[in-house]
Amino acid sequence: MDSRVTVVPAERRHINTIANRLRGIDLEECAAMGRTAKAALRLAHTTSAKAWTALVDGRPEAMFGVVVEDLISGIGTPWFLGTDEVYRHGRELLMWGPGFVSRLSDSSPTLRNLVSARNRQAIRLLERWGFTVEENEVVVRGVAFRHFEKVSA
Repeated sequence: MDSRVTVVPAERRHINTIANRLRGIDLEECAAMGRTAKAALRLAHTTSAKAWTALVDGRPEAMFGVVVEDLISGIGTPWFLGTDEVYRHGRELLMWGPGFVSRLSDSSPTLRNLVSARNRQAIRLLERWGFTVEENEVVVRGVAFRHFEKVSA
């Protein structure tokens, strides 16, 4: 497989393409938060201080960014929603991740959010990128989540 992966600033026009093919685990997380895929992506895109889209061969496959929750305390909520195509490009995610996490930390040195306890791939990726993923679970609308956090110096 020799597809070309690029990352560009997120645009509203990327939302439908991603939302219509969102991974099952991401759909489950969105539903637990009370949103459809499109609504979750629209809200995240609109409220993010920074957001990007990962394109595979020019097609939007994932969108990610950070919502600044508290500018004074430097707390931000990182997010990532993608299609199944994301699983086929794990090496690129591992490679690019630290650079993007660093850019997310520019405005929010403390990054924290929830990840589905069933999303083992995301948990492993978060840990590889230096996040601490708590063992304790919190249940939201019947879905078990785990808190994750990274504090940059």
